[in-house]
Amino acid sequence: MLHEHGAYLVDSLIESNEMMKDWECMTDLLLEEPGPSEEALDDRQETSLIEIMVCCIKQAATGEPPVGRGPTRKILSAKELKQVQDDKTRLTEHFIQTLPLLLDKYRADPEKLANLLAIPQYFDLDIYTTSRQESNLDFLLKKIISIVEKLHDTEVLETCAKTLEQLCTEGNAIYTRCDVARSTLIDMIVNKYKEAVDEWRSLIEGEETPDEDETFNVVHSLKKVSIFSQCHNLGHWNIWESIYKDIVEAKDGNKSLPEEAVKYCICACFFGILWDLRHLEELMESGSNGTQELALLKHNLNNFMEAMKEMLLLGPSQVYKEEAYIVICDILVMFCDQLANNPHLGDLVYYADRNLQMILNDFIQSYVFVMEDDDEQDEHSKIEELHKRRNFLASFCKLIVYNVIPTKVACDIFKHYVKYYNDYGDIIKATLGKAREINKTNCARTMALSLTLLFKDLQRDGIRVNRQSEEFISLKELAKRFALSFGLDAVKNREAITALHREGILFSVNPLENIEDPTGPPPNLPFLEILTEFTNKLLKQDKRVVLTFLDRRITAGMPSSRGEDWQPLLMYRNSLVHGETDQPPVTSKRAYGRKKKEVLDGQEVDVPVLELSPDGQSGEASGYEHLYS
Repeated sequence: MLHEHGAYLVDSLIESNEMMKDWECMTDLLLEEPGPSEEALDDRQETSLIEIMVCCIKQAATGEPPVGRGPTRKILSAKELKQVQDDKTRLTEHFIQTLPLLLDKYRADPEKLANLLAIPQYFDLDIYTTSRQESNLDFLLKKIISIVEKLHDTEVLETCAKTLEQLCTEGNAIYTRCDVARSTLIDMIVNKYKEAVDEWRSLIEGEETPDEDETFNVVHSLKKVSIFSQCHNLGHWNIWESIYKDIVEAKDGNKSLPEEAVKYCICACFFGILWDLRHLEELMESGSNGTQELALLKHNLNNFMEAMKEMLLLGPSQVYKEEAYIVICDILVMFCDQLANNPHLGDLVYYADRNLQMILNDFIQSYVFVMEDDDEQDEHSKIEELHKRRNFLASFCKLIVYNVIPTKVACDIFKHYVKYYNDYGDIIKATLGKAREINKTNCARTMALSLTLLFKDLQRDGIRVNRQSEEFISLKELAKRFALSFGLDAVKNREAITALHREGILFSVNPLENIEDPTGPPPNLPFLEILTEFTNKLLKQDKRVVLTFLDRRITAGMPSSRGEDWQPLLMYRNSLVHGETDQPPVTSKRAYGRKKKEVLDGQEVDVPVLELSPDGQSGEASGYEHLYS
């Protein structure tokens, strides 16, 4: 489809074909009537030409190729910068005069309008005044207001909002003119919202059922409020409380607006809070203390977040839950502890407590890491659903990347790295990399926790772990991927890798008791085979230290049998010995020793010592503690 590939078609031709910047020819084809011997463009051809023309305008005015074309962001030379500025000037001079005519001709075609309305985003706006084209600016602004009033297409409205934002850039000579038009437009959409919602509420209070027109009015007036609030501050119109009231009623299931309207309410309230934060920051930069504004924002923020948490947990609609989830993640990023860098804004920091972390994680496990039903959806729907789920996962991973929630919370994400690699592998890999940048040791411990969680899943319902099963092999593959992610610099990762081995050993020998077989190995001992995947990341001297740590828990004795159940221990120990003369331990008799005191995460805890020698004597302590402080 051209809509998806137009930018790449243009990129391949724009430097070699002068026609790609022949704006006059393109607009003549669109505006002029064909001659006696000429054939008029049909609707599809007009749509394609407009798409190509706008792609040409964008690349000519910015000098930037489309996403994915070229390895890195290109730095333009002085000559290229001059070419871009010249192109921008020429296209601005041309489209200042022709764009209003194009908008007038295609005013009833949303697809064409959505492209045409984006053109002013690439203008040199100073030319409106230097070329005395203010009348064409007024014409353009009136067209935008008229389009917003009459049309309801999402893409058209979003483009209008973004273009008006660009036209209202402060500091431009045309700012005042455009700001007046913006106020007129927002007055219009806010008044339409107030009329529609008042009528809706009156009907509900009178126990009447709104008809299709009344439902349409309330949904689409809120849609416009929501879309314009993303680019423009609607704070002066004081509608936040009214919109929040609709969210509360929807959450409680009473007198609720239509589902789509509530979705727009959530979006509008969210952006209202962001605009209030920006306004507060500007107040403080100007020297005002903003005490009242800060108190109101904190009140609104806390109320809104409580409503969103309830919506996410108990919302009557899946749409509500999805919107609430996205909004919560975004607010946690925007109101993270970086706000405390400004002492006046520290009170606004919103922390994700353990309960909220669990709620967000539960959403991810329920709605992201799910297997698709191949029969129910067509290919396009599957792609749309996958894109939505990837956005959900990315929102959660942002909380890890920006250090909003602890890295260890990501253990339930990392454990899916192999199983869902095709769908989410790139997102999880990037999150792993960022988590390692934050703290290598915490990241390694989180990897260990992910592996132990999956290992416990293999033991569900008391099932004995089968080391030849597909699930166990998949777990080894995950460990291998984790190990590869550390790269080749063993010295840089030394502390992290040794911490991972320590966590793995402690898990493998705890609990000691094997209820199924009192003379057998601990039930978690097969985990040592998983841990073997990380041995090659240890420095040689650290292998000896880890081996000593292992032997304090499993003390070697003279072999008298080599049971299959003990093979993970032999395998792991041999990987640590790596050709040295140490004797691998084997069991002939089970003997339990005393518990040793170990400092773990700042607290003294009992760590069991498993002894596998005929006489049951425990091994000597060794100096490994520095690795785990």
